[in-house]
Amino acid sequence: MTRILLGIALGVAAPLAQGAEADTQQIVRGGTQASTAGPAEYFTGKVRVDPLFAADAGIPASAAYVTFDAGARSAWHTHPAGQRLVVVSGVGLTQQWGKPVQEIRPGDVVVCPPGVKHWHGASASSAMTHLAVSGTMDGKTVHWMEKVSDDAYNAR
Repeated sequence: MTRILLGIALGVAAPLAQGAEADTQQIVRGGTQASTAGPAEYFTGKVRVDPLFAADAGIPASAAYVTFDAGARSAWHTHPAGQRLVVVSGVGLTQQWGKPVQEIRPGDVVVCPPGVKHWHGASASSAMTHLAVSGTMDGKTVHWMEKVSDDAYNAR
């Protein structure tokens, strides 16, 4: 479960209900899945992950709402099958390796191609929530790397 939770989408949905048919529509009620804290090994600052759904044979992607407190951010990482982020609230920052830090706001969609090294998080003065949808390849959604330094985070 921990490996799945660290996948940014970081999502683990409830398994198919006991006795449910695989070809039957399911509803996983909002608020029925436990939030988790983003592990200090992969995040700087306070981060909350609210899982929505896990990858399965039907859709090889997982999703979660990820909320970063002001100043919080992910470590550098890549996604073997790519990732899409949709900013829901607040003001965030993201950076692709070797490129400038960019500000992101509600309604912005960040397309992270497979294998591209990047980070994302909240601005220094505002919390930020995004919907993270991460593709899965060979059972993996993310490859974690080094933490983002304060100098890199504050560079603009």
